[in-house]
Amino acid sequence: MNRLTTLKEAGEKAFVAYIMAGDGGLKRLSEQVQYLQEAGVTAIEIGIPFSDPVADGPTIEAAGNRALKEGVTLEKVLLEMQQWTFEVKVPLIVMTYLNPVIRFGAERFAEECRKSGISGVIIPDLPFEHRELVQPHINKHDIPLIQLVTLTTMEDRLDEILKSAQGFVYAVTVTGITGTRDELSGEVKNFMKRIRAKSPVPVYAGFGISKTRHIDMLKDEVDGFIVGSAIVQAFHDNKIKEVEPLIQAVTLPHPV
Repeated sequence: MNRLTTLKEAGEKAFVAYIMAGDGGLKRLSEQVQYLQEAGVTAIEIGIPFSDPVADGPTIEAAGNRALKEGVTLEKVLLEMQQWTFEVKVPLIVMTYLNPVIRFGAERFAEECRKSGISGVIIPDLPFEHRELVQPHINKHDIPLIQLVTLTTMEDRLDEILKSAQGFVYAVTVTGITGTRDELSGEVKNFMKRIRAKSPVPVYAGFGISKTRHIDMLKDEVDGFIVGSAIVQAFHDNKIKEVEPLIQAVTLPHPV
């Protein structure tokens, strides 16, 4: 994750692209990763399909259901990644729910993540207070557990989460689930500014980021953006090139 810290120090913004592993078949995952890294994304978040994805909106849930029908599991995704022969140029982050990790075994999960070249783990339904279920195992391999904070996170709890933050902070821009939105609420800007002032690690805005105006609205308040539903839908519709302007809005330098 050093690449992400270096970007912040240089004043550059990060673009993290989310994809659903196995949507369209597991073999498609390597093609998607190669495409996105060549398109200039900073990191790639690889979602693991799960039957009860409480944080996912309709687009990502549908993608997960398609992947589940293909028989995709956490184990199969990690094994597939271990077979890749192309050069992975960007950090890869696994986003999974807690149940698959517990069933797989947290220690074994950590070891397979190491073998797969994983640079970070996100588990949205793992409460901060129970992070010890997973965090010590992945930290043993220098893999951070990335925490989410939301508009409704209480101030004292927010301070506790930020105090022990690893990798980056996933700052949720909406009250609710993932999905593309036309507008973000006005309070989001102040929320991001407040978190960034306290956070020892980069702060990335995610959930609902799908338009360049969302980027423009928050660019001065965060260190990067996470885009999921727009990318998942674009891959599904074979229109991924339409997302490139969104990537460039974050990663390309703009005149002052």
